[in-house]
Amino acid sequence: MNRKLILIPLILLFAAATTTAQKAPDTKVWNNKQCAVVLTYDDAIDGDLDNVIPALDSLNLKGTFYIIGSSPVVNNRLNEWRLAAKNGHELGNHALFHPCDGSLPGRSFVTADNDLSKYTVSRAVSEIRVNNTLLKAIDGKDKRTFAYPCGDRKIGDVYFYDQLKKEFVGARGVSAGLQTPNEVQLDNIDCYGINGQSADYMIDLVKKAQQTHTLLVFLFHGVGGGHSINVSLDAHSKLLHYLKDHEKKIWIAPMVDVAERISVYQAAK
Repeated sequence: MNRKLILIPLILLFAAATTTAQKAPDTKVWNNKQCAVVLTYDDAIDGDLDNVIPALDSLNLKGTFYIIGSSPVVNNRLNEWRLAAKNGHELGNHALFHPCDGSLPGRSFVTADNDLSKYTVSRAVSEIRVNNTLLKAIDGKDKRTFAYPCGDRKIGDVYFYDQLKKEFVGARGVSAGLQTPNEVQLDNIDCYGINGQSADYMIDLVKKAQQTHTLLVFLFHGVGGGHSINVSLDAHSKLLHYLKDHEKKIWIAPMVDVAERISVYQAAK
């Protein structure tokens, strides 16, 4: 038999295998699962401790709670936050006073004292560092992530987080999107803000993340009340139970753990 006729199919087979390997999703960064899901909760409100953490703990799921250091719920319930951290939840940094840019449309709720547009960069950075000190006093940890209050990243033309990158594993933004490990920008991680959406909507997002092997971050405020931005207890519970029922295929982890894996992955590329 002509050796060339034997080699040609082998070459074609090798090329096809190589192409398939190149297209195969890299799921190692997702703890060898189909996707990663991060549950984040903003503002350090009573509902986090009364509704969310008991629901997560009942299913042994872990979340990230972005803490405003000046929140009275931090001072009044300090031991409960400490216990939450001990049980594996992340206490993330949401700034000391949650300053937002009051010069933007729809920002009539921003007070003069907490108007980011009137801050200096050094003030914003200093207050975030003070909040880190507070959080370390609560949980004893050095690694954590940041969430931009109102999603505001700049003071004037300056990205203030640039001075803080070495002090955080990553920072969550507010833009919606599912991202592969290569697409994630660790200084502005995408998320889906939830405000009244159904359980089906949230579960469909999870299914899409499973299909596309991407990172899905949920952004919650109130769960079962306590905030003007809210999701029902029932919808939230159904989401958690779907995640628990499929945890062999979905990596559910705090933002700090997921961001750290992505950082290592991207550095090795």
